[in-house]
Amino acid sequence: MIEVTLLGTGSPIPDPERAGPSTLARAGDQTFLIDCGRGVLQRLAAVGSGANRLSALLLTHLHSDHIADLGDVIITRWVSTFTPDSPPLPIIGPPGTAEVVQATLTAFGHDIGYRIAHHADLTAPPPVEVHEYTDGVVWDRDDVFIRVAPTDHRPVTPTIAFRIEHAGASVVLAGDTVPCQSLDTLAAGAGALVHTVIRKDLVNQLPQQRIRDICDYHSSVQEAAATATRAGVGILILTHYVPAIAAGTEDEWRALAASAFDRQIELGDDLHRVQVHPGMGVKPAS
Repeated sequence: MIEVTLLGTGSPIPDPERAGPSTLARAGDQTFLIDCGRGVLQRLAAVGSGANRLSALLLTHLHSDHIADLGDVIITRWVSTFTPDSPPLPIIGPPGTAEVVQATLTAFGHDIGYRIAHHADLTAPPPVEVHEYTDGVVWDRDDVFIRVAPTDHRPVTPTIAFRIEHAGASVVLAGDTVPCQSLDTLAAGAGALVHTVIRKDLVNQLPQQRIRDICDYHSSVQEAAATATRAGVGILILTHYVPAIAAGTEDEWRALAASAFDRQIELGDDLHRVQVHPGMGVKPAS
């Protein structure tokens, strides 16, 4: 089984009820954080986890709302890990990730220096291990297998989606993207697809062109559902709602998804959990 927890389901617009985009995937004894939007560590604490328990941090792309708490994750893991010679935090993302991580460490340089000067057991900066990919296998440890494929969020490029497999269960985490063949292929037959979505019908009513612009590089609810149908996934898990789901309108969002996907649909507030078991995917549509 793979357990998926929607840690943060919000958008770039601050929301008192929703943290920034972030998802937790537990596979066997391993724990993966996918993206790290604002408030992610509070949400991790709410599910009994923390930065020092992560097996790896997986980044779909480098938009600010998806990496807002990168520094907090790195520093908090460093100062809350008390075992000697602890392994570095693997950070897996698209090209550009190493530059962003290094810039983050530079930005926290004064803090890092203060802590090394104050604590005898902190003798070096936070250990991280950055890997950049656009396609292929990125993880193969203790019966957990992860591969990535490119997605289409242009002009944001490159962007990637992750497929996590464990003991016959599989979950694909799409990040921000419009429908594309590479995502269909990656998600084929998966037990679940975690997909960010927007309500284009609502966003297009807003007067600000800058906000309406987001419609051309995100998937609508119906488009995400159609992707899930083409790929033959078992469960469609919606997240990163734009605009935020208003109280009492959950059935509207679910109905839009159901218009293009006739299997299990999951959406909800932060901390919503879904269990994905082996054999939940189906043969992709031809």
